[in-house]
Amino acid sequence: MKALLRWTGLLLLAIAALQLFFVARIAAMAVLAPQSTTFERSEAWRISQQKGTLRWRAQWVDYRQISDHLKRAVITSEDDGFAHHDGVDWDALEKAWAKNSRAEQRAAQQQSSARSPKVVGGSTITQQLAKNLFLSGERTLVRKSQEFVLTLLLESLLSKQRILEIYLNSVEWGEGIFGAEAAALHYYRKSASSLTANEAARLAVMLPRPRYFEKLSNSVYLSERSAVIAARMAGAQLP
Repeated sequence: MKALLRWTGLLLLAIAALQLFFVARIAAMAVLAPQSTTFERSEAWRISQQKGTLRWRAQWVDYRQISDHLKRAVITSEDDGFAHHDGVDWDALEKAWAKNSRAEQRAAQQQSSARSPKVVGGSTITQQLAKNLFLSGERTLVRKSQEFVLTLLLESLLSKQRILEIYLNSVEWGEGIFGAEAAALHYYRKSASSLTANEAARLAVMLPRPRYFEKLSNSVYLSERSAVIAARMAGAQLP
């Protein structure tokens, strides 16, 4: 019994130490740009292992050097309540849960279909940033719980503007392409500050599946969804 209590105490101490480490890292991000994220490093390893070379494009730019069109487009497409929620959009999460449940029920009724139901996420920009910065891509209760804690820490220690700035500089926009500046240069041969509303909307729509849409630039869905986002962008509230 004593041994169990000792190991339990050590485990709790390790968990507390890990959270303090995350607090220190996030607090430093208020003034220092992160050099890379866990997701970027894992992608660098994957690409180098698969292709024997590293194709990598990333360049940090300040918040004011990113087009407001892109900020509005990303908020509209990914998280339209970004300026108001505390890191978790409970309404969006509930809707995603309900939609996934309906999809699973339809799949169960159509057992002859070989296709798996499409899983819809309800993650906010802050949650996506928490995952990309520190966590692996595995879907476990432990990882999701840590993501929730990190999300609250990001919202507590950083401003909304800083969260959006780090997100736009680190999010993936294609294989080995990270951040708004690299994406703007790759797709439009211009800086992120010069993106038009339509260009920004197209980049925003790519975000859930950037490597997929990088190869399908003429996708009808990409064009139609971009037009919808461009029409809604004016209503997006910037931090």
